[in-house]
Amino acid sequence: MDTHERLDGPALGAIAVTLLTWSSAYAAIAYALPAFTPGQVAFGRLLIGSICFGLLLAVKRVPMPARRDWPLVALLGVIGMTVYHLCLCLAETRIASGTAAILISLVPAATTALSAIWLGERFSPRALVGLLIALAGVVLVVLASGKQVTFQPMAALVLVCVVCSAIFFVRQKPLFARSSMLGVTAATFFAATLAALPFSLPGLQQHVMAASAERWMALLWLGIAPTFVGYIAWNTALKRAPASQVSSFIYLSPPIAVLIGWLWLDERPTALTLLGGAITLAGVVLTNWKRKVVAVAVPPTLVNGAVES
Repeated sequence: MDTHERLDGPALGAIAVTLLTWSSAYAAIAYALPAFTPGQVAFGRLLIGSICFGLLLAVKRVPMPARRDWPLVALLGVIGMTVYHLCLCLAETRIASGTAAILISLVPAATTALSAIWLGERFSPRALVGLLIALAGVVLVVLASGKQVTFQPMAALVLVCVVCSAIFFVRQKPLFARSSMLGVTAATFFAATLAALPFSLPGLQQHVMAASAERWMALLWLGIAPTFVGYIAWNTALKRAPASQVSSFIYLSPPIAVLIGWLWLDERPTALTLLGGAITLAGVVLTNWKRKVVAVAVPPTLVNGAVES
């Protein structure tokens, strides 16, 4: 692990942008699904994101990854975006939202395990305890918020999302050390969009013609905010800090969603929901807490009549 990596101000700012945009994705998906198939929603958000990246690359002239990295970049795009978004969209049509929220919160734990295996990141017992505390807080937030929780076979789709996310976060990080972060992110988007295209074709013309302006706006928001902006912000943080640390902040997504509902929709949370949010925040802080090492000055000593320093 790079010893220069640290969770600094810019990394925390990028994480904040990610959480705010990603927290809105679930509602946008749910709103777009009545007008489009899961495959069309996944392809649509990736296509919009790819168009945004195409415009960005044209303006900034960002270099693409080296050719030797293309196979890995394409594979990560398929795993971390195509498979992830297809499974997530399909899962939202079949399982309860509370179930999905709890299962997707396993991403930090999976990322931590893979970071230890592939990146050699080391974790203190305190950090692992913090992860468990944050997960407990998420479960309390979900249960106290009144979301339905029922575990069924289709919930396995969310577990697929968890594994795909962990692989995507951990394996793309070394690419940032030798290629432009924006170039790597854009290339994964392009590969993911092409791979998702076949899943959008059944009934595409009929759904495109029948969708209302509101459903199109939900899909447009999904492609720009959670997808384009969200992934740039996330990878910015991932480039600056250890993958395990960055992923631990995913635990804050359910409490943030509750807070957004409180501020925008006047959906008042219960005392248990607020307690769960506080527990989650405490767990994340504990996971990322770093003790400062204070240098102690050692006075010079006499060795054989001479001063040794």
